[in-house]
Amino acid sequence: MQSDSDWNKDLKIKFTVQDPCQLVRKTYGDPVAEDLRYTVKAVVGEENFIEMYPNMSNNYCCGGGGGFLQAGYPEERRAYGKLKANQILATKADYCITPCHNCHAQVHDLSDINNHAWQTVHLWTMICLSLGILGPNEREYLGDDLKEVLVFHPETAM
Repeated sequence: MQSDSDWNKDLKIKFTVQDPCQLVRKTYGDPVAEDLRYTVKAVVGEENFIEMYPNMSNNYCCGGGGGFLQAGYPEERRAYGKLKANQILATKADYCITPCHNCHAQVHDLSDINNHAWQTVHLWTMICLSLGILGPNEREYLGDDLKEVLVFHPETAM
C-alpha cells in the first residue's frame, strides 16, 4: 500500500507543521526537519503545505514541552504560546500537523483559546489517513472536512 496525497487534490485542505523543539532544535536539526516536510508534503500534497516563518531549527517553541503542560500554570503556558499561535494564524492553514505529543496538546489548546482557528492533528494520523487505514474511531478530533476521507471499514475489507 502506498501513501499519497490524492485524497487532498480536490479538497485542497491546507496544512502547516510544528517543528518540535526536542527533535529539531535540540537534537537533529534541519535534516530531520526536512524529512518531516518531505513526509507532510507526501501525505497532504506539496501545493497544500504552508510553511511557518521562521521554521525548522529557527521555529518558535509552542510552549508545551519540558513538563510545562503538567506544571499547573495554564495561563502562563498560554501566554508563552501566543507567539506560536500567531505564527500558525499567519499561515491561514486549516490544520497544524504535530509530530510530538506535547506539541499536539499545546497547539490544540492554543487553537481552543483562539476560537478554533485551526485544527490540530498528529503526523501519524495524516500518514494513516493517506494510506487509507485510519479507522472511523480514530477520527473523533478531526474537523468535518477530514472525518470521512478514505474511511477504512474493517468489516468490509475482507
